[in-house]
Amino acid sequence: MRKIFIAATKQNDGKTTVSLGIIKNLQQKFGKVGFIKPIGQRYLEEDGLKIDEDSILIEEVCGIKCGLKDMSPIAVEKGFTEKYITKPDKKSISGQIQNSFRRISKKQELVVIEGTGHAGVGSVFDHSNAAVARLLGSKVIIISSGGVGRPIDEIVLNKALFEKEGVKVLGVIVNKVLPDKFAKISGFVRKGLERKGIDVLGVLPYDPMLARPTIEQILEETDFQVICGKEYLERSVAKVIVAAMEPRDAVRYISEDSLMITPGDREDMIMSALSCFRDPGNKKLKVCGMVLSCGITPEAPIMNLLEKAEIPVLLAKSDTYDVATCLHDLTVKIRPCDKDKIEAVVKLVQENVDFKKILKGI
Repeated sequence: MRKIFIAATKQNDGKTTVSLGIIKNLQQKFGKVGFIKPIGQRYLEEDGLKIDEDSILIEEVCGIKCGLKDMSPIAVEKGFTEKYITKPDKKSISGQIQNSFRRISKKQELVVIEGTGHAGVGSVFDHSNAAVARLLGSKVIIISSGGVGRPIDEIVLNKALFEKEGVKVLGVIVNKVLPDKFAKISGFVRKGLERKGIDVLGVLPYDPMLARPTIEQILEETDFQVICGKEYLERSVAKVIVAAMEPRDAVRYISEDSLMITPGDREDMIMSALSCFRDPGNKKLKVCGMVLSCGITPEAPIMNLLEKAEIPVLLAKSDTYDVATCLHDLTVKIRPCDKDKIEAVVKLVQENVDFKKILKGI
């Protein structure tokens, strides 16, 4: 039975995206593919169980039915680390992971194992990604984000920790490379890693569509409230605009699918946004939604116009700066309902990853 451990140089490098793309493509070659994320930090409640959200995504999108609890045996909930430091029990965690992996891998031709963060994440409770890869006897693929110097430095550092645990690094996949720098970065990163004896298994161009949140996702990740336009929450956000200027200046920055942040008492700014259409013959607004800051709800006449505008409007208690910071720091995760994103990921991985090299290595 073949195994691949997907690690990364840091959070949000695209482990889940690459795992999803690899699984969907390899399901065409292997009849039975399993998945496990031994240690998860972002979890949901499913039937009273704490299940990592990536396991739920993979189960639904890839049709893998290995049992959600076994796909996500250890959930690092609040207080987990402190409890472990107070009363460490390495054997118990190792046992849970091994037992789940044994059940997951039964009758499978291939199991994809997704790590969490860089090689050292989990060391505080004696189960770093490197240690878990060794525990499960798997070779590793490291995911890194685009660039030259920093990614190579981070890859070499992570490789050293895996090798310290006796784990072989199969190669790396460099993700999120800007299209206009793709040829340059691909060439230099391949040469640079070749000097370090590291194979490049793929270089993936950055697709901005994959980083776009929907208004509904923003709502799920914040304490904002919907004050109108609840039926339009699936609108996708291409750009966030902080409208802290004169309306005549702000309209120059409003492009299609912009989400505008403005205090609820800036009626002039709200009215300007409601007058920006995609083209003269199209009454669809350029803005895909608004977030009204400072907890201020507009007066009734403005609210009536917002309700007729066919866009979602959210109300935030915090000020404009805090709202903008919150949206900037938002982690956009692919959801089972994101069909277009899933298709794009599968195609992206298929066209840019050397599967022959991966299969030869495992």
